[in-house]
Amino acid sequence: MSNITTNIKGIRDIMRKDTGVDGDAQRISQMVWMLFMKIFADKEEEWEITIDDYQSPIPEHLKWQNWAADDEGLTGDALMEFIETELFPALKELDITLSPQAKIIRSVFDDTYNFMKNGTLFRQVINVINQIDFNDSKESHVFNDLYETILKDLQSAGSSGEYYTPRAVTQFMVDIINPQLGESVLDPACGTGGFLTCTIDHVRNQVKDYTQRDVLQKSIRGIEKKPLPHLLCTTNLMLHGFDLPVVRRDNLLSKPYADWGAKDKLDIILSNPPFGGVEEDGTETNFPKKFRTKETADLFLALIIKLLKDKGRCAIVLPDGTLFGEGMKTRLKEELLDKCNLHTIVRLPNGVFNPYTSIKTNLLFFEKGTPTKDVWYYEHQYPKGAKSYNKTKPINIKEFDVEKKWWNKRVENEYAWKVSIEDIKKRNYNLDIKNPHQEVDNLESPEVILEKFRTTEQKISSIQDEIINVLTEALK
Repeated sequence: MSNITTNIKGIRDIMRKDTGVDGDAQRISQMVWMLFMKIFADKEEEWEITIDDYQSPIPEHLKWQNWAADDEGLTGDALMEFIETELFPALKELDITLSPQAKIIRSVFDDTYNFMKNGTLFRQVINVINQIDFNDSKESHVFNDLYETILKDLQSAGSSGEYYTPRAVTQFMVDIINPQLGESVLDPACGTGGFLTCTIDHVRNQVKDYTQRDVLQKSIRGIEKKPLPHLLCTTNLMLHGFDLPVVRRDNLLSKPYADWGAKDKLDIILSNPPFGGVEEDGTETNFPKKFRTKETADLFLALIIKLLKDKGRCAIVLPDGTLFGEGMKTRLKEELLDKCNLHTIVRLPNGVFNPYTSIKTNLLFFEKGTPTKDVWYYEHQYPKGAKSYNKTKPINIKEFDVEKKWWNKRVENEYAWKVSIEDIKKRNYNLDIKNPHQEVDNLESPEVILEKFRTTEQKISSIQDEIINVLTEALK
């Protein structure tokens, strides 16, 4: 176990003793805002060397190194009073016109809260965090991997799991879309930033000099409306070398559909919009009547089609419900197939998003500008011997090697099939098309099934009566 792994485990153990921290979501939020302050402090050390006349937006006495770095510094009630009455109020009211860095800090702390109540335990956590040097490339790399584990832990923190998409899924989607340096990339519901960090890693290999590094940082951005994932995502991008991560706290669905213009168009959109989610009353009125719904994923799909440039590319995670749904969903799919080439749907098996949801999901890949002629389907298989995924055995990027090998040399096989637009129209745009190469289950009629159920129920009742008789005799 690495020192950093030990450090994070130590932080969690300390926080569990604090009565103010209730559950994983609060514990992770508490840990990450403190880590953000330490990462920012280490970044400032670097900026003071690399940026001419760099001025910190944080008042001197509120800088991490001036209240947290000394192991024997503030503690107990004095520390908690400083956090509640000085640090948080100042960071929440920071003047965002001071610098881009000020804007990032303000956006992070606008809706972030301190949950810890015990100043002595708080000091212990600070002292552990101070052992991590984020300017050390080796330590930073180890922490990157560990941060991914922290994000996975959100999956067991109730609804917070919606913020995390399995790394293998984001990696596969980015690999297929293949973003190039200078292309504009957006995740409009970015959660903890999985698509953005995968894109950064993918494009960084193309960077040759410092000026191109600036191009990279300006071309990748995310939008997230909830405070916890926004904090997690901003920290995640800083860990991936983004000095000024562009992660905006906002809800793109709240802007009128008609107000999006040419200047807003993008080369690439990668996203896993919350499905099953319902938007606030009135949000749907921002969209044309034919697309009005309160379902979040459907509204995002309508907006994504609008926001893509001509020849713009998209990979998106959507539930089965979008594929077979009718009414507004039918009109939305008609729009998608008319304005974009929906060339591939990868059908994922159950359990990919366990334990957050068991809903079956699909990866849709499309390019704007030409209508769909054929849709290829690929049915992703469990690894040999597995019947589902779980927390200890999640989906692995290696499993997608078979899709990658098939992608550019497409032929029908036992897991891949092609459906023409004519057939899809005959189905009234129902895209929930089962694998024709797999045997269809021969289900008996409902009457036969019901009769078998009644017979089984009678047998169970008879056995229960026998057990009761035997026990009654034995107790006499």
